[in-house]
Amino acid sequence: MQDIKKYILEPGFFRLDGGAMFGIIPKPLWNKVAPADELNRIDLSLRLYLLQTKDRLILVDTGIGDYHGDKFDQRFAVEGGDSPLEKALEEAGHKSDEVTDLVISHLHFDHVGGIGKMVSGEMVPVLPKARCHLHQDHYQYALNPTDRDSGSFHKSNFEPIIAFYRNQGLLRMHQGEEGELMNLNEEQSLRFKCSHGHTPFLMHPYDNEYIYLADLIPTSNHISIPWVMGYDIAPGETTRNKKEFLDFIIDKGLKIIFEHDPLYYAATVIINDKKQYSFGERFARPAPRSLKAFPL
Repeated sequence: MQDIKKYILEPGFFRLDGGAMFGIIPKPLWNKVAPADELNRIDLSLRLYLLQTKDRLILVDTGIGDYHGDKFDQRFAVEGGDSPLEKALEEAGHKSDEVTDLVISHLHFDHVGGIGKMVSGEMVPVLPKARCHLHQDHYQYALNPTDRDSGSFHKSNFEPIIAFYRNQGLLRMHQGEEGELMNLNEEQSLRFKCSHGHTPFLMHPYDNEYIYLADLIPTSNHISIPWVMGYDIAPGETTRNKKEFLDFIIDKGLKIIFEHDPLYYAATVIINDKKQYSFGERFARPAPRSLKAFPL
């Protein structure tokens, strides 16, 4: 078997309102596992997945970026500094122009914000040679979201980069509920499945070991079925999606990569003695917090 090297990248951290992150779950419960600050915000990671094969360097999501301004950074307590994605790639031993493929789970600002950077007042790509993989139906939704979730889509930031990839012949649109993104070697592929409760056609890439669930299960505490974010456009659909995905994960023996858990980068899934879904083994991110990359 051809070796595939896998890395976790963490370009930074940020904070969001704890009540919004846990929906109907009362604060006395969620505050035990995710303590809130004086503004009711909880600490969250911006975690990416990087795979290196013989001839590909594949990145899943891009983080939040560095160009939003002081007001935005203070509101969301953004940590990461300048060029956070480039620095994370460098810690993994790579340069941004070495990335051959970029897989975007969905187009919310904390997942796709790092796709570009401001140069002389213009948004330019951070990953200029990457083939960009995006779900066609999610992209169409992102251009015309509801009033409720329009603030999550910063079109003026991502559209110039999507246009760049399109003009360079580097944009690959995917369709359907599931499918293949690309071959990793002769024996396995990087595939995807979609969920819809958080946002329509959220694309979850997975290989034979890990699945990247993005905002379907953003932290290890969200494995419990009722723990659904208030940000989700269809919370009831999220609960159905979670059951389907957790059964799939158990059946395939996969580990979840948590995009936003500040303490644990991944976990296995079990059904506990109460016949409820729960994490099995959780894998803690190594110290120090300033570490932006580590191998799996």
